[in-house]
Amino acid sequence: MSETAERNTQHLDEMACLLYVERQMDRARAQEVSAHAEECAQCRTLLRALERESRLLTRAMLEEDEPLPSRLAQMQERARRSMQWIWGVVVGLAATGAYALYSGYIEPWQRQLEQAGFGGSNLLGLLIFQGAFWKGGQSIMTLIEVLAMLLLGGFAAVYFLRRIRRGSALALVLAGFCGVLSWAPGASATEFRNGQSMEVREGETIKGDAYFTGERVRIDGTVDGDVITFCKSLEINGHVTGDVITFSQSARIGGTVDGNVRGANNNMIIAGTIGKNVMTFEETFTIDPTAKIGGSLTNFAQSLGMEGSVGRDALLFFEHGNLAGKIAGEVRAKGDSLTIGSTAEIGGRMRFEGQNEAEVSQHAKLASPVEFKKMERKSEYRGTHYYVWRVIWTAAFVVFGLVVFLLLPRFAQDTVRAGEQIGASAGLGVLVLFGVPIAAIIACITVVGLIVGISAMFLWVMMLIGAEIVVGAVIGQWIMGRAGEIWPLIGRMVVGVIIVRLITTIPHVTFWTRLAVMLWGMGAISLAIYRKLQPVIAPSVPSAPMAPPLPPNTTIGGVQPA
Repeated sequence: MSETAERNTQHLDEMACLLYVERQMDRARAQEVSAHAEECAQCRTLLRALERESRLLTRAMLEEDEPLPSRLAQMQERARRSMQWIWGVVVGLAATGAYALYSGYIEPWQRQLEQAGFGGSNLLGLLIFQGAFWKGGQSIMTLIEVLAMLLLGGFAAVYFLRRIRRGSALALVLAGFCGVLSWAPGASATEFRNGQSMEVREGETIKGDAYFTGERVRIDGTVDGDVITFCKSLEINGHVTGDVITFSQSARIGGTVDGNVRGANNNMIIAGTIGKNVMTFEETFTIDPTAKIGGSLTNFAQSLGMEGSVGRDALLFFEHGNLAGKIAGEVRAKGDSLTIGSTAEIGGRMRFEGQNEAEVSQHAKLASPVEFKKMERKSEYRGTHYYVWRVIWTAAFVVFGLVVFLLLPRFAQDTVRAGEQIGASAGLGVLVLFGVPIAAIIACITVVGLIVGISAMFLWVMMLIGAEIVVGAVIGQWIMGRAGEIWPLIGRMVVGVIIVRLITTIPHVTFWTRLAVMLWGMGAISLAIYRKLQPVIAPSVPSAPMAPPLPPNTTIGGVQPA
């Protein structure tokens, strides 16, 4: 047999062909393989097949989005279509729950407040924005609009950062965000005073808002803005062009306030003129005969004495009340006992709900007789209405949990795992449940911390709502076993939420079970957030032994001649 025939019978193995295709052979051996492939058809076919596979593998590794196989693509399309009706049901249930909440709770209260004289304003704006605790509703609404724009801008930034790679487009987006931020209103001047005894003397004028913290505060001059006080004793004999917000042991307003008066005090006396509305929470509240309130009066007190005049309606909650002044609008009162004196004048309807009928003087001037309603104390567990609403709220919690688990599956699983640590979750829940609101209120006192305080309260409310869902998921896993995927976990969450809602319906233990669920769930969410924010430290890996240095003029195929 000739030498050529003998060489042809010795075919190349697959490893040698791979080394040749990947250019891992030295030059002399590569030349032998090339010469053999030219003469041997079988080895030439093997080399071509390996070369084609190598190109396909390289192309697949360089592609960012590899197309799915047809079978998987069809399965994904079917799953997407099946999710459409699921999301439709979720949106429908959410809309039904929102409508039920509005029609069952918000609308009746809004109607009652409108009947009490608050019909000219929006309920939320009345209680919060229209001078309740801040200067003017328009400024706060502008701030909320800016916060909403910032939130939308954050989502847009994440979207564009993932899809826009060119620097010019990204610069355009950032320029647009800067334009939005430039719409924020400028901050007005604010003066802070702190001490044992503070006084704004007669003839002195403070331009802007004034914050006072100390033992005693006396204002005989003029404050061209809002006045916010945290003190033991407050006395206002001067002029305040804005609102007065006071937290004190005793407060007396004998001067003029052009805006609203809001406060939580031990006792409060109004003897001057209030341009707008008054909303107070006191143990003892007195309106002297010289007092004039231009707007409405909302008061929560143990003892109420009213001899001045109110320009609009009055909403009163008290234990013992005495009305001897003039109220131009309607009166809605609720308490144990009410006395209407001989000098009282009420221009609208007078409704009273209490233990005993109101004592009305014969000389009192009332537009209509007092509408009395006996205060009844009924157990909420007796009526069918209570259980119907329990079912509606259970469905609302299930829908909320379904949305959260589908939108944030990994965080939901982390939160459920954190909830399995009952001791740590409950301990952290005590701190979060009581500490966050206090810190948020303190932060909201200053203009700088307003956004931080509002954000903290929003997060706290969301955690409070989600606490029952987390506890339900943990209980569901205890009953049905652990779940590794999101849909089985959702099923366990639904079962657990129903069980939790049933347990919190048991009479005499409702408060304690709800408190335990709140502490447990809020602590689990806080623990998951804490762990999420912690930096991940990679485990120490033993270093590989160092390879010896390559000789000079070395390539992948071997040493090249100099």
